[in-house]
Amino acid sequence: MAMKGFGMIEPGKAGWLDKPLESPSSIDAVVRPLAVAPCSSDVHNVEMGYITPGRIIGHEGVGEIIAVGQDVKDFQVGDRVVIPAITPNWRSRAAQIGLHQHWNGLMTGNSLSVSQDGLMAEYTLVQDADMNLAHLPDEIPLTTGVMVSDMMSTGFYGAELAGVSFGDTVVVIGIGPVGLMAVAGAKLRGAGRIIAVGSRPVCVEAAYSYGATDVINYRDGDITKLVYQLTNKRGADRCIIAGG
Repeated sequence: MAMKGFGMIEPGKAGWLDKPLESPSSIDAVVRPLAVAPCSSDVHNVEMGYITPGRIIGHEGVGEIIAVGQDVKDFQVGDRVVIPAITPNWRSRAAQIGLHQHWNGLMTGNSLSVSQDGLMAEYTLVQDADMNLAHLPDEIPLTTGVMVSDMMSTGFYGAELAGVSFGDTVVVIGIGPVGLMAVAGAKLRGAGRIIAVGSRPVCVEAAYSYGATDVINYRDGDITKLVYQLTNKRGADRCIIAGG
């Protein structure tokens, strides 16, 4: 199947490409992207030439399934789905012991737009559909679903990696989309105090709505000193860096 996609032509240069769709296996699905979002890593990959010339970029999106392999059980043609940024081979030994993001080497779980063509295309192949796709309920708008694929999951993963537990004081540095979701994730994990670090008024307002108890502006001085002052020199139990 021939298709058009947007990707890296050469290091530092992106543009439209005509390519064939990779052949799906019996456990894969072919998805027609309905909404996609650019990521800073897409920009970095093209600018620095970290990916192969001719690679279609994009790993944040939602789409509609147009074909499934014969062994796919949980999805069918016509389903709206969230396509996660991380789509590893879950049947590998590394994935089975918790190293799914690095199942075939460092960061190989981020296959879309790195080792295989990404989502900024007419069609996308998603490997191991039953393990890598999620149903998108009809009541969730496409623009909201896109944020689930990378921004929300990355922020939640930050709170998970930090080991946030009940009553913790947590500092979240950076309150863009990922940082805001780190605030939400810390709240869900039971943090008692969440100190968000940022400066944009709209993000400050959103941080409070997601569970921040305090917001400090890095423009007002050294973050460490500001946190110590705010906590009477106690400091924080956990810190999630989501920017910079």
